[in-house]
Amino acid sequence: MPVRIGADVGGTFTDVVLEREDGTFASTKVLTTHQAPEEAILAGVMQIAAETGTNLSDVEQIIHGTTLATNALIERRGARTALVTTDGFRDVIETRTESRFEQYDLNIVLPAPLIEREHRMVISERLNHRGEVLVPFDEAGANAVIERIRDGGYQSVAVGFIHSYQNPMHEQKFRDMVKAALPEVAVCISSEVSPQMREYERFNTVCANAYVQPLMASYLVRLRDELKARGADCPLYMIHSGGGLMSVETAAAFPVRLVESGPAGGAIFAADLAARYNRDRVLSFDMGGTTAKISMIEDFTPQTAKTFEVDRSARFKKGSGMPISIPVIEMIEIGAGGGSIASVDSLGQIRIGPHSAGSEPGPAAYDRGGEDATVTDANVELGRLHPDTFGASGIDLSPTKAAEAIVHSVGSALDMDALTAAIGIAEVVDENMTNAARVHAVENGKDLSGYTMIAFGGGAPLHAARLLDKLGLDELLVPPGAGVGSAIGFLRAPFSYEAVRSFFTDTSDFDWQGANLMLDELAEEATSFVREGTDAETVVLRQVSMRYAGQGWEIPVTLTDAPFDAQAAELLAAEFTKAYEQFFGRAIDDLTIEAVSWAVRVSSVVEAPKQAELTSDVSGVASVATTRPMYDPVAGRRVDAAIMHRDDLSPGISVSGPGVIIESQTTTVLGAHHRCLVQPDGTLRITRDTGITRDTGITRDTRIARGEA
Repeated sequence: MPVRIGADVGGTFTDVVLEREDGTFASTKVLTTHQAPEEAILAGVMQIAAETGTNLSDVEQIIHGTTLATNALIERRGARTALVTTDGFRDVIETRTESRFEQYDLNIVLPAPLIEREHRMVISERLNHRGEVLVPFDEAGANAVIERIRDGGYQSVAVGFIHSYQNPMHEQKFRDMVKAALPEVAVCISSEVSPQMREYERFNTVCANAYVQPLMASYLVRLRDELKARGADCPLYMIHSGGGLMSVETAAAFPVRLVESGPAGGAIFAADLAARYNRDRVLSFDMGGTTAKISMIEDFTPQTAKTFEVDRSARFKKGSGMPISIPVIEMIEIGAGGGSIASVDSLGQIRIGPHSAGSEPGPAAYDRGGEDATVTDANVELGRLHPDTFGASGIDLSPTKAAEAIVHSVGSALDMDALTAAIGIAEVVDENMTNAARVHAVENGKDLSGYTMIAFGGGAPLHAARLLDKLGLDELLVPPGAGVGSAIGFLRAPFSYEAVRSFFTDTSDFDWQGANLMLDELAEEATSFVREGTDAETVVLRQVSMRYAGQGWEIPVTLTDAPFDAQAAELLAAEFTKAYEQFFGRAIDDLTIEAVSWAVRVSSVVEAPKQAELTSDVSGVASVATTRPMYDPVAGRRVDAAIMHRDDLSPGISVSGPGVIIESQTTTVLGAHHRCLVQPDGTLRITRDTGITRDTGITRDTRIARGEA
């Protein structure tokens, strides 16, 4: 196998994984350097190369995922950007749609648009829904707008004209005019970034792309040059939000596709494990230092969507964020990471996040200047983390600092000692993540019964067993390399690109010839992007979003590879009806069916994961050398928890809770009622002992002996 490196920049830690020629991994974590994220990557790459004795000239690929674009959108620190649109549509990104994320809140505050009104400009031009010119393009007005852009010192321009997804002529013309007059200004047009109907989502997407493009382009070029200067003269690829790889050049042109790149790697990691273990229903739980991400994987494939929201102002509330209209792995993301800050609100309730201590200064327990209590501080106080067994290099945990911060942020306001306040922090963050999982399942019409949870990321194994209890699941898997799961997922991802375009037709007068032409063009576009990275064999997935006439949203329908013919309308209607019944339980008779948006995804073929059987066979019981006090929420008290190192647990060994299984980049916590069996490949398979009641942790036999049951 080629030597490859995966680098995942998170809010607190940057994970770097090196895949050796024999397929094994070496990994490291370094604190993220927010002002210059490439510094942490370079430090991690040099460190892992030195530890493994690898010459960087032998590395054939470096694959990178980053939250830089997401953070720039959330923190509003992108380029000075202007939006140029059709006269009369200046305020679309502010008036939004008629949807309200809080239906009955009379004082609702809608999120501020990414580009303020003073930076939005208009040009007289207009196309109809078929792409035909209604109002000619006003060149004199366009030149006046270009002068405003020059005088205003704008670094980037987003162009979004009405119905440009049908005909990009006017957008292309204005872009050419801007580039001729102002070659140093970045220009993004919506007909390339997101050629789909619904101007609010399309305008937001092109605005987001233009807003982060100068930042991302300079960062990617800087990173590539710095890697080359250190001897890594190999291709640098990015993982995009849809879970595939793309070239640096494509990423620099369409950085909005990187908004969920890191979390997408985690979903790919979990999907690979689902196929490896033959688990067709998986709940992926990824918890890092800043956020927790939960996604559903069925039939070994992560669920995908064509739109998602960034920077939601209301927890779990659809419509309270900034809609981005690009292909993405569907997941729910909340501010519940190890560095998430705990506080007390005006009602005396403990709140967690969304703000994070990040890596600078980090949790108070890191003793780097942090004063606010975080989830990590609570885990230190509860005995789940300990200075002697904390795996992050260069960080010496301070239980004293953690306790002081907990009392300062939470305990003093609620008249609690450090332990009681830490219990509250841990339970609140666990309940937040549990609710997020339930909401995500309900929004997708799913019941989580029978799902297997796969936990990874530095923080997930600490909390996963508790979520297993709260969700009523029966199986939890913590795979090898869990602490750097997303970075490993980068190395499992195919080269892929999904081209999307709106093309309206209906079954009463189906334009099958136009649909064939458009699908061929999408396939050619997607293939051209994939070929920038690989010449490997590819697979093509075609999809159409359809609805009944009069409905406001669509559902996806998968298409075969065969081209449409004159009988296509009847066959497509049958496929839509079947999909509609799966989503909603019953179809509707005698309504026209409309096809709205089409997508073609081209992916390189990747080697199928080697099957690994999960077993219940026990060959021995773990020997316990040391214990330490740890709070068990089921028992409701401190218990003596066994301390074991994961490297000392051979396959077939059974571990009974309460216990803490430590490793270099994460920690797995078991309650008194949890049982862990080490699998042949080193995976920890954790189940719940149903003989112990969930509320007290006392066995039923003991309760009977006491006369309590």
